[in-house]
Amino acid sequence: MQDNRTEPNTAEEQAPVQDGEMSLAYADKKEVAKGGVLGLFIGLAIIVPGVSGSAVAIIFRLYEKLLYAFGNIIKQFKKCIRFLVPILIGAVIGLIVGFLGVQALINIIPFAIVALFAGLMLGAFPAVTDQIKGEKITVPRAALFLIGLAVPIAFSAISCNIATGDAVLENAQWYHYILFLVLGYVVAITQLVPGLSATAILMMFGYFTPLVNSISITYWGTNPSVFIIYACLAVGFIAGLLTVSKGMSKLLEKRRAPTFFTVAGMSLGSIITMFYNTDMLGVYSGWGVGFMWWELVLGIVLFIGGVAAAYFFVRYERKHSK
Repeated sequence: MQDNRTEPNTAEEQAPVQDGEMSLAYADKKEVAKGGVLGLFIGLAIIVPGVSGSAVAIIFRLYEKLLYAFGNIIKQFKKCIRFLVPILIGAVIGLIVGFLGVQALINIIPFAIVALFAGLMLGAFPAVTDQIKGEKITVPRAALFLIGLAVPIAFSAISCNIATGDAVLENAQWYHYILFLVLGYVVAITQLVPGLSATAILMMFGYFTPLVNSISITYWGTNPSVFIIYACLAVGFIAGLLTVSKGMSKLLEKRRAPTFFTVAGMSLGSIITMFYNTDMLGVYSGWGVGFMWWELVLGIVLFIGGVAAAYFFVRYERKHSK
């Protein structure tokens, strides 16, 4: 099959490999800034359901470099950590902004804020489909797209219909710590696979709200054992980053097109889940009592603005990557 693509779609074109090693050096300060913004969205993804840091990495053409850096950080520590430092700094800022700013706004105008981020993700979706531009659409690939579309929606449906309420962090038993290790690992997967939501996973197990509410000096003073929970989540998260990144790198190396067909489906499905999750169902239920028409209008305006802004940026990246 002849490939008439004009944009860099292969791993080698996006992230040159020399002597079996991928180049991770930032070309200029602009590239460093992109790394920081990528980290910001990774941090925000913990707070806002459906926001995907890895989808942003695809837009910035840093996705495969990100996977390589996490997967090889032990073997090539200095090289990988230099690439990851701006991303890690951005992630910390994203977490702080998410907890102190975005979460507060979500409490005030939840639909409008979620609509803004959903618009940004939808406007950026063409950057994901660029990865399969020119590829033949076969029945298996179409099936993978549909499966990918269904996965985040299924997770969200489970969190909405099966979750039995918020769990508690106090008086944790030994088996709870094993669960937190596993949850940390799963959250790492959501950061590396576009379309999966860390928030939805934590909601499904009933730990999202308790963990968010535990970020408090008062809570830490009365329940210092929560730091053991944080440590378990961190260990599981790091283990997930190191192992899953290698698996995703191998998938992209050996089965690039099928993988990105699946990723495209998951990315689109995650946008749907931004409006279909436990928190948003609570918002819709509240509208039944007193319809917030002004927030609906604001949400529509922000959604359209988010789509336009993100798509403009995708077009800009396409033009400057040629």
